[in-house]
Amino acid sequence: MVRRTDTRQRMLDSAADLFHQQGYHATGLNQLVAAVGAPKGSLYFHFPGGKEQLAAEAIRQSADRLCDQLRTIAANAPDIVTGIENVVDALATSLEESDFQRGCPLATVALDASGDSEAIRQACADGYKSWHTVIADALDTDKADQLATVVLAAIEGGLLLAKTLHDTAPLRAIAPHLRVTLERELS
Repeated sequence: MVRRTDTRQRMLDSAADLFHQQGYHATGLNQLVAAVGAPKGSLYFHFPGGKEQLAAEAIRQSADRLCDQLRTIAANAPDIVTGIENVVDALATSLEESDFQRGCPLATVALDASGDSEAIRQACADGYKSWHTVIADALDTDKADQLATVVLAAIEGGLLLAKTLHDTAPLRAIAPHLRVTLERELS
């Protein structure tokens, strides 16, 4: 039997997964509570702000998890350029393993609901900023901010194309180009 105190975290995990795959507007409250096996009232008990609060917190959780993965991959690589290639490879593999259902954990919601909700927009913005910071810190150059923007934008664009086309080739194609750009800029 699942402990009662686990309900809030299970709601966050289920919401993160559903929002990641379907977006904010396509995910209903009934679907959210059914995924957890909890009564609808428990959603409002744990998230008095309702679906919007749940979404913002789930987005923050997803962003934090990917940020931790980015840090780990970068730290375990011999250099940042190889680390970025490893990140691209990990994202492409994850996309393939999900049958092209799970691209960026923020993009679907950012495109779907960030214009409707300041809380959701801010959660998405904070997530992207955290990833940008990890990349910029790892680059360790006076051009780090600009280069981190290029890297993040290229990866996001590659993920979007790969998910849409059901083909990781666009995502995998950016890695060698990022390598050339970064090696030139970091030398």
